[in-house]
Amino acid sequence: MRLAATASHNQAYAVQGLLCNHCTSRGRKELGIRIPRPLGHGPSRFIPEKEILQVGNEDAQMHTLFADSFATLGRLDNITLVMVFHPQYLGSSLKTQHYLLQMDGPLPLHYRHYIGIMAAARHQCSYLVNLHVNDFLHVGGDPKWLNGLENAPHKLQNLGELNKILAHRPWLITKEHIETTESFCEVEALMEKMKKLQECRDEEEASQEEMATRFEREKRESMFVCCSEDEESAPTRDVSRHFEDTSYGYKDFSRHGMHVPTFRVQDYSWEDHGYSLVNRLYPDVGQLIDEKFHIAYDLTYNTMAMHKDVDTSMLRRAIWNYIHCMFGIRYDDYDYGEINQLLDRSFKVYIKTVVCTPEKTTKRMYDSFWRQFKHSEKVHVNLLLIEARMQAELLYALRAITHYMT
Repeated sequence: MRLAATASHNQAYAVQGLLCNHCTSRGRKELGIRIPRPLGHGPSRFIPEKEILQVGNEDAQMHTLFADSFATLGRLDNITLVMVFHPQYLGSSLKTQHYLLQMDGPLPLHYRHYIGIMAAARHQCSYLVNLHVNDFLHVGGDPKWLNGLENAPHKLQNLGELNKILAHRPWLITKEHIETTESFCEVEALMEKMKKLQECRDEEEASQEEMATRFEREKRESMFVCCSEDEESAPTRDVSRHFEDTSYGYKDFSRHGMHVPTFRVQDYSWEDHGYSLVNRLYPDVGQLIDEKFHIAYDLTYNTMAMHKDVDTSMLRRAIWNYIHCMFGIRYDDYDYGEINQLLDRSFKVYIKTVVCTPEKTTKRMYDSFWRQFKHSEKVHVNLLLIEARMQAELLYALRAITHYMT
């Protein structure tokens, strides 16, 4: 949940930053710079402390990250401990958060942390809410704002609608919202499936019509994959006061006769459109976000549980594209028939819960998928989930911004 919420508040701030850079004059002075001090409690509950320490003793790069993090934060927070298995990604993530939350930008520091509060509260992540509350007050934020969203400036209240839709139903975002904001399965079996799919790729190639049919079938089937209901509970007042319309949440966009046009990546992609727009409106941020996407997507140690020298690219792409498929995003050159071959239904439930309702994710769910895989591999899966979701949200938001500007 914390990982997913981290992506959400970074994404929400990034979109708001883009809009403010487009609409306000540059050179606005900030209130000050400070590295946040998280309120974590010891090693992550997902990872055995013994395993964390063992990996830490073997990785010099991780030692450096730990030392830097401890020197600046005064402790090692839970998110850092979870990401420790992948120091390259951790370094990129920390750098991006530092840039978004502390470097010169279009928003005052207390605005940034308040947006972080709103984004984290949307998924009921009290850990990140408390982190941003701490830093909001440290940089001079008005304590009255913390009594509820209605006490914040209208500009931030207006952001609440965009925050709500981005968090749960990003395919509904239009240029009008931008205008408003301005005013497991077994390891061996899985590997065998990957091998057979590769052989099928080499032997035959499906037609464009068949590819489109498979996408629509997978998109339709994804609507009937239900998120976990293990811990469904209403938001507590401590969190819910930071956002409005608490009943608003993720809803499958193809149900109940509601039709949303397919988002074709060939028409609007991160690489060809989103990346350049972000860099245009918010210099250097596009490069940082793109680096994080690539590290999460390309990251591999060529292992699957006890097996070595395994090409995992097919599995990584299936996970990434399945998430985008759930949000109505289609890649014309991808055979969506591979998804059902590689991802079983229980794993899809985990994916959909983490991506769509991360506040319902539990330790039992984490422990129950891919039981034979290493913790580091399961952490990597979660990094793929949050980055694929973040890119999906950004694609819808950036396309709306593009339409607004043209």
